[in-house]
Amino acid sequence: MKGQMSESAPLIALLCISGGFMDAYTYNCRDKVFSNAQTGNMVLMGQNFATLNFSAGFRYLIPVLAFAAGIFCSELLRKKYQNYERLHWRQIVVLLEALLLFFVGFLPQSYNMPAVVLASFVCAMQVQAFRKLNGYTYATTMCIGNLRIATDLLSNYAVHRDKKLLKKSLIYYGFILIFIIGAALGGVITLRFHEKAIWCSSVILLITFVIMFAEGE
Repeated sequence: MKGQMSESAPLIALLCISGGFMDAYTYNCRDKVFSNAQTGNMVLMGQNFATLNFSAGFRYLIPVLAFAAGIFCSELLRKKYQNYERLHWRQIVVLLEALLLFFVGFLPQSYNMPAVVLASFVCAMQVQAFRKLNGYTYATTMCIGNLRIATDLLSNYAVHRDKKLLKKSLIYYGFILIFIIGAALGGVITLRFHEKAIWCSSVILLITFVIMFAEGE
């Protein structure tokens, strides 16, 4: 299977929905810890360590470490399977994400930390595997980078009046909006279905996995 399989806007939109959903899920259902927003976790970790609340500090430290492990493993998968013919290595990442999140849905509240660890691991794999759109960097599990790029493109359009720059800027703002919609859905569905709500992300990732077959043709 040849070619890049991560540079279509519909595929990125699905991943953004899943990314927003995962953050809302872990925050609302798993002890108010973020799976994507590791900067937020680091702020809360530092605050708790500074006030000698070590148990809470470690609750935010462990997802950060899991996120780093996810990036590490995603890169190992890329190096090992980048020339694999039957599946693109990014498809392997997406399939593994879907399976891990499906497992998370079975974990009760007493296993919130393992659930957050797996969700953070999955988010890191996704952000590492899907990073480019037509030569521009983007992220499907966080918004700061997308906001920077979108606004940079918009400022360049204001100077050069190149409509291609405006179009790209609007696409990035669109990704941010889609991420927010995913987070909104995640919050509402999690309040209704609790631990099993994460299965929605699994379904989205499986749809992404199938779409990538068409992209690889």
